[in-house]
Amino acid sequence: MLPVYRFRFLGGGAVSWKCMNRFRKIGVHTSIAGGLPMSLERAHELGCNTMQIFSHNPRGWAMKRKGPDEIEAFVKSRKKYDISPVYIHTSYLINLASANETLSAKSLDMVLQEMDIADSIGAEYVVLHTGSASGEDAGIARKRAIACLTAVAKRGEWKAGLLLENTAGERGDITSRVEEIAEIMAQVPGKLISGICIDTCHAFSAGYDIGKDEGLQLLLDEILKYIGKEKIRLLHLNDAKGGLGRGLDRHEHIGHGAIGIGGFKNFLNHHLFSNIPMILETPKKSPDDDVKNLATVRKLIAH
Repeated sequence: MLPVYRFRFLGGGAVSWKCMNRFRKIGVHTSIAGGLPMSLERAHELGCNTMQIFSHNPRGWAMKRKGPDEIEAFVKSRKKYDISPVYIHTSYLINLASANETLSAKSLDMVLQEMDIADSIGAEYVVLHTGSASGEDAGIARKRAIACLTAVAKRGEWKAGLLLENTAGERGDITSRVEEIAEIMAQVPGKLISGICIDTCHAFSAGYDIGKDEGLQLLLDEILKYIGKEKIRLLHLNDAKGGLGRGLDRHEHIGHGAIGIGGFKNFLNHHLFSNIPMILETPKKSPDDDVKNLATVRKLIAH
């Protein structure tokens, strides 16, 4: 029997929805333009009950300290709108696998700052791409990433957990396969790494045909073997512009790419994902794009 979904209108255009007495956690990556609290306002208007943000400009190294008033306003708004969990996505500039000592040091420092910011605003998780081998041996590059993350782990403890995200298999990628992520997780000490974030576009682009039963089962089998189901903390929902295994990190609207509507219906309704929060990172070329993609995902889960 299919699950019964009930929609509850909250006012101000926001919609929350319930399945079998529990909320499915669905959100988008929202902008912090105008201050951190504005990201919550945007998520609420879209009917989201979870969300992801950048804590600063992801294409720059500068990180402005968040003032106490901004943090307090964020915490109050989050409680008001009941948005949880909150994820911070780290900067695109971070490369913990780099052989360049200056870049490696700056990357390590930025991870530390992201973890501090996450704790200051009460975010549950920080999502990280570990980096690229930049033409060098991927195994050696992973060892450098492990060394950097070990250094982070030894610098302190945080309430927020760090999540490693799978990558798309582009040239130099060191974490496009589940076993590669597991290698890093197994060698970083302590409780720094809480789990993984699975990105659908990245998985497909790296060769996991998740739109079909066999490909999805391969991905899940590897997660169960090397990492464990309990370590899946987040799903990034993105269709893929490129073909299967092409290594192209280009996101597309849900159902408009190579994974397709049928593929997402298969993926989203797998029982192993029933309690895993989902964040859409789909293109934002018009103000309605988030609305349309959220509606598509909700429909796929509801049927």
